[in-house]
Formats: sequence, structure tokens, C-alpha cells
Amino acid sequence: MPITPRHLAAPALALAIALAATTAVAETPAQRAAEAKAYLATIARLDDAEKGPQLNAVIAGNPAAPQEAARLAGTGPLDGRTVLIKDNVETREWPTTAGSLALVANRTNRDAPLVTRLRAAGGVVLGKTNLSEWANIRHSPSTSGWSAVGGLTRNPHAIDRNSCGSSSGSGAAIAAGMAWAAIGTETDGSITCPAAVNSIVGFKPTVGLVSRTHVVPISASQDTAGPMTRSVADAALLLNAIAGSDPADAATAEADSRKTDFTQGLATASLKGQRIGLLKRAVGNHPGVRRVFEQAVADLKAAGAEIVEIDFQPDPSMGRDEGYVLRYELRRDMKAYLESLPGTGLPRSLTELIEFNQANADKELRWFGQDTFIAADKLTDAEAYARARANSLKLAGELGIDKLLADHKVSLLIAPTGGPAWSTDLVTGDRFLGIGAGSLAAIAGYPHLTVPMGAIEGLPLGLSFMGGKWTDHAVLQAGAAFERARTASLPRPSFKRWGE
Repeated sequence: MPITPRHLAAPALALAIALAATTAVAETPAQRAAEAKAYLATIARLDDAEKGPQLNAVIAGNPAAPQEAARLAGTGPLDGRTVLIKDNVETREWPTTAGSLALVANRTNRDAPLVTRLRAAGGVVLGKTNLSEWANIRHSPSTSGWSAVGGLTRNPHAIDRNSCGSSSGSGAAIAAGMAWAAIGTETDGSITCPAAVNSIVGFKPTVGLVSRTHVVPISASQDTAGPMTRSVADAALLLNAIAGSDPADAATAEADSRKTDFTQGLATASLKGQRIGLLKRAVGNHPGVRRVFEQAVADLKAAGAEIVEIDFQPDPSMGRDEGYVLRYELRRDMKAYLESLPGTGLPRSLTELIEFNQANADKELRWFGQDTFIAADKLTDAEAYARARANSLKLAGELGIDKLLADHKVSLLIAPTGGPAWSTDLVTGDRFLGIGAGSLAAIAGYPHLTVPMGAIEGLPLGLSFMGGKWTDHAVLQAGAAFERARTASLPRPSFKRWGE
């Protein structure tokens, strides 16, 4: 299959062509080919053109996608639809870099099992998306959306604002109409945050529903891939394709038995009589966020949901111990991944990655350092790690989401996903407002869906739905019902600086 680097040779067509193609019913090979061609043209126009917004969302693209889409039209549930893949997930066509110059030669010539499933379902791999380098685990604070390989991803709704991370390119690309859907990955917030600030749907499934084999890791406890799309129905359709057990990933042992048709019932899903828990403290103090969230809650009530306000604050040791777990597993799991790579001259441990960054500091460490890498490389106390994992998991799961659902007799929990996108500043890094409760679902490994709920001054906001382990279908159904009940207007990308 022919490939090109980030600068695609495609004619410059209007964004409207690609957006219209996503909603058209494409039943013929010619229609699917036209869709793929329009997406490539949109990437060329919005990602690469010197006079365009240069979103830097896509690292590599597949110019043969129109031919592949035509060939796959009518085959499998994805029916020739195009999907962009985050560049920490291996695809046979391109190197998998995780955004780092250390892995620019990491051409494994293999697909991650989730990509194999996607292709088998009739999906077309359109290209690879930019990301926060190393999925935002190298340093804190950092600037989300920046990688040494792909540069800085810009938010289509305001190009001087952040696209959040680490699935920054996947979120920005779908918001900009560059593909039907994208694959993101999450350890804690890396699907849901970029989805929310880009006004798209993002779904972090139960950990173990989707294989992590041949995905650059952070944490075996919390890592998962998931869909990023323009609707809940599309997210469910893509999840159908990628979910399933993988003998090489023990966490997925139950996936085949837990998998269902996640699209079933979405069109008629109802909130009537459903008790939903509202996490009051996760709403935060920003008046704009509160106003948009209150309208979303009113929409849920109008659709028949009973909203139960819950006053809950996680034990501080949950976050503290999560940090220990992520650093410990990063050293262990990264070493195992790097040692599995078939190429030569590649780093084989976290220690060697640190050394590479130091040797290439002018390109890798100009904007922020690698303090998390360095701290992780020193963690070898297995007993301390086991205690930290047991405590954080218990506080997020058994004493967190599970207890809240049971004590308040609610089926789901809701909160704003986060605040609006902040002004990107590579010098000072990210600025989060402390809104949302996604860490509960991330640490517990439970499903978390974000659905657009409105905007503040053109800056999108998402509504989070979280449920218990393996309740992925129920969470998606609730999100689909909210989509139909939502009364707020959703912003369209401006591709300009905020306020222009």
C-alpha cells in the first residue's frame, strides 16, 4: 500500500465536502471512494496547507484510501469507512512513534490486534494522528498536544487553544472532518478530555474490552483504546469492530463473553425513569461550565431521568497512589514493549529513552523535561506498588463508583467532563480547572463516555457518563438518549484564533 508522510498530495477541497460525506448514506464503492478522497483533501487543506490553520492533527496519511474504501464497501459492519489511528498504536504501514524521535524507525510491519479487527470489519486505515508525546507521561506539567514528531496540535474551534491530550490529534481530526472516526487511547482522561474540548464523542471502554497488544504502554492497569467520533452511534459501531479477547493480553479474557452489539437499541434508548447520580463537587466553580451543565441536566430531566445529587469527594490517597502505580508500571511495561520491537538500533528500556532525550535535548526537551520518566525509572519496590494499586483500585471502584451506584440506587454517574480549552502556552504548560471526575472511571477501569453538551463563547464542553464494570452498552445507550434530548446549540469549528 502506498503511503505518504504528513504532507499529503491531495486537492484542496472545502471542509463542507468532507462533513457532508460523513452524513451521506454511502452504499456504493464510488461513494465510499469519494468520501475517502474528500477526507484526504480536508487533511491537505486544514492540516498541511501553508495558508490553512495547520492543525497538525495527522502525522501520516494513506493516499490509497479511496481505492481501499471502494474495495471494502459492502464488506463488514464498517463498510469501507475511514478511521485514523493514534500514533501509539501499531499499523503495518507506518512507524509507530508515540510522538518521540526515539521511535521514528519503529516500523514493526505489524498491526495491533485492534487494527486487525478494524480491517476485518471493513474499516479503512486513513492514517496516523498526532498525540501528546508518550501519551503525556514524560513530564508534569507539560503541554498537551505537542510531540517532537508531529509538533503542536491545534484545536479546530480556536487554533490558539489547546486540543487536550493525549489523543489530541484524534480529537482535532474528527472535529475538523478529516475522517469518519478515530482511535484514541486513554490511561486517565486521554480520550475524554480531547473529545470534550473538540466537541466530539469519546468513549473509554471497560479496561479489558479492547486489546492493548502492540500499543505503546503506560499502565497495564489503566490503558485502553477507544473510539472518537461525531456521534454515539458511530462510537458504538467502531467499538463493535475493535472489541474482543486477545490471548496476548490477559486483561481481555472476558471480552468475547462481554461483547455485544453496542449499537443495538441506541436509536430508541430512553432515559425515562432512570435514576442518574450527579457528582456535585465535580461540577466545579466556573460559572460558564455550571450554566451549560445545568442546561444538560434540565434536558436529562425533560427526557424523564431522575437526577440524584451526590456529595462525594475521593480520598486524596486515591490520586496519590494512582501516580505511584502509573510510574511503576511505566518502567515495567515500557521495557517489555521496547524489548519486543523487531527493529535494530531502538531503545530497549526507559533508561535508554531518558538517555536519548538527554542526548537530543534541543529537540525533545526544549519545552518541558522528563521528570516523570526519571522518577519512574527509580521505582522498583514491588510491595509498595501492590499496596498502591490495591488502595487506588478499591477507592475508585469498590468504595467509589460501585458504592455510589449502590448507595444512591442510581444506574450511572454524570459530571462535566472538564473545563473549556485553555490558551496553549508551551512555556508554562497546561492549565486545568479541576472540573470532572474521570479519574474514578480511569483508575477503576470502568466505562466513561463524553458527549458534547454545549459551549462557552464557542469553546466546547462535554458531559460525562460513567458506569460500573462491563456496563459499556448501558452507558452508550444513555449517551445516545442525551444526544436526542440535548437542546444546546453545538459550536462549529472556526479554524481561527479565539475571538476572531
